[in-house]
Amino acid sequence: MHIYQPVMIKTLLDSGNRASADKIARAFLEKDQSQIDYYKMITKSMPGKVLRNNEVVDYKNGFFSLRLDDITEEQRVKLIGLCDKRLEEYQDKHGKKIWQHRARDNKPISGSLRYDVLAKAKGKCVACGISAEERALDIDHILPRNQGGKTEIGNLQALCYKCNSEKRDRDDTDFLMWKEKFSERNSNCIFCKADKTIAANGLAFAVYDKYPVTKMHALIIPKRHAETFFDLIPAEKNHCLQLIDIVKSKIQEKDKSVTGFNVGFNSGEDSGQTVMHCHIHVIPRRKGDANDPTGGIRNVIPGKGKYA
Repeated sequence: MHIYQPVMIKTLLDSGNRASADKIARAFLEKDQSQIDYYKMITKSMPGKVLRNNEVVDYKNGFFSLRLDDITEEQRVKLIGLCDKRLEEYQDKHGKKIWQHRARDNKPISGSLRYDVLAKAKGKCVACGISAEERALDIDHILPRNQGGKTEIGNLQALCYKCNSEKRDRDDTDFLMWKEKFSERNSNCIFCKADKTIAANGLAFAVYDKYPVTKMHALIIPKRHAETFFDLIPAEKNHCLQLIDIVKSKIQEKDKSVTGFNVGFNSGEDSGQTVMHCHIHVIPRRKGDANDPTGGIRNVIPGKGKYA
């Protein structure tokens, strides 16, 4: 039994066998240490820092204190009233936007999807590397939801609550600038016109190569027209890498004879790139499909497949 069930039953018992969903949710929050840790960090780094810099509060040994040595009870009540008034004015003006950075997607992240994201990250924050045992992990949208990011495996990553709160709804790229760029297409590019996809996510798609090296040879292609992998921004690279895993699984599900893969991309004419739209090759390999596969991609230059 998960912690949710006993907490819910206890809340109902304490409330005379009947309680609102809101009250039960608040009971869950009281038990959720990750939420407490998150807001402790927010307290220190945001309002606490601002108030300390303005000499309103002091912080020592884990405690904050107002710099009010002499204050009457009447003054205390008046100040509380002023805080309540300011809160009410701010909430009336901004509404739910106040908490938008912590709001969940309208499409909830299912337990199985959350598991897949955490399993892919091996239970560690993909940004700082800390494990889930040391700091609670959040499921983050790589491309923020307010920029059109979807709740799908290709747009999700595991971040600890600290890295996630610091990232907020942005990446290290100005998504306001990139929002329109994501839809850029080149009318003369065969990949920009591709429509028969075998898999897709928010910023990339996969197709089978028309001139396959081996059966089911696939290409991972960013939707935006960009010449090379090095021209992609982090979110696009993440989406492409996520699709590599998806396509690999699809291929192996359909063909059990596949025992290996060559994965890579060409960057520039001198590397052999012929279509100037970034694409990553996912080439299935089968036992015996080459006389001597030693060296793998080192064989792009004849004679360099072996180290000796």
